[in-house]
Amino acid sequence: MAAEQGGVAIKKKAAARSWVLFDSKGDDTILDVDKYAIMQRVEIHARDLRILDPLLSYPSTILGRERAIVLNLEHIKAIITAEEVLLRDPTEENVVPVVEELRRRLPLSAVQNDADAPEEHESPFEFRALEVALEAICSFLDARTTELETAAYPALDELTSKISSRNLDRVRKLKSAMTRLTGRVQKVRDELEQLLDDDDDMADLYLSRKMATSPVSGSGAPNWLPASPTIASKISRASRASAATIHGNENDVEELEMLLEAYFMQIDGTLNKLTTLREYIDDTEDYINIQLDNHRNQLIQLELFLSSGTVCISLYSLVAGIFGMNIPYTWNNDHSWVYKWVVSISGLISILMFIAIITYARHKGLVGS
Repeated sequence: MAAEQGGVAIKKKAAARSWVLFDSKGDDTILDVDKYAIMQRVEIHARDLRILDPLLSYPSTILGRERAIVLNLEHIKAIITAEEVLLRDPTEENVVPVVEELRRRLPLSAVQNDADAPEEHESPFEFRALEVALEAICSFLDARTTELETAAYPALDELTSKISSRNLDRVRKLKSAMTRLTGRVQKVRDELEQLLDDDDDMADLYLSRKMATSPVSGSGAPNWLPASPTIASKISRASRASAATIHGNENDVEELEMLLEAYFMQIDGTLNKLTTLREYIDDTEDYINIQLDNHRNQLIQLELFLSSGTVCISLYSLVAGIFGMNIPYTWNNDHSWVYKWVVSISGLISILMFIAIITYARHKGLVGS
């Protein structure tokens, strides 16, 4: 019983650890804190944190706040500040590659860690973290698109060669998957496009610049990690990294605009792939409908031939029925040769009538030649 309770406690503790913290050196720490501590740490509102709730369905969003960037891109749910990154659900299968990439790319190089080295061209910490997230989501959606293409094109080709219930159901499922994936890609693209269209929104993402131009206060945030002697140097690097922008134009967003444009073009390429796939599916549907229409036309022509033949045979049967009546008449005696003429003339009239009907139908374009 004690072992079972211990196992339950471990599971509850593991479930509570739903965040991982990365600093500018690339060190990561699993956090066991509630949402109120996170709100106090990064200074965001509850409505911003609610966007990152996996139980709620929110569209892809990149929000710039005073001291943080709230990032909700599919499975990537993160809070980025000028000094650290908080990533939700780090053990999820699709998030693990993001964790590894943050560990690899967030630490500054040896040259950049040198206090005497020039750092004018150093990219701000928040942009490096944002780039990792954008690259991960674009690569993830592009991979899903490639998988869908690999399955869809052979299925569509097979359907065009053989129309069957199995092939139709397979294509239907692939089309539903494509529609869902297109919606997800479109949401990410729309969010990037909205950012690129608004310089003020992009300026809100320059956290290091805002930190360098405002007083830095270390009070008010919960002490999750041991105090680090490099905090002041990180702030100094952030200030120097954006110094050129500060002294030039505080609304200069060229660096971020170039970053967003690169991934906008990548996600737009993914959307173009899905658009091409949709057009191929539509073309296949049109081809299938043409085939089905052709089959229906052939059945209609067959029905016309059968109906015309039935009418002609009915005329022949009418003559046979008249002469088959059990009614006595005098000219039937010694006139056996009449039978041959009646049969021959009736059959000839029926055949000529059938030919006349078919000729008229072809003349009016009702049947093919």
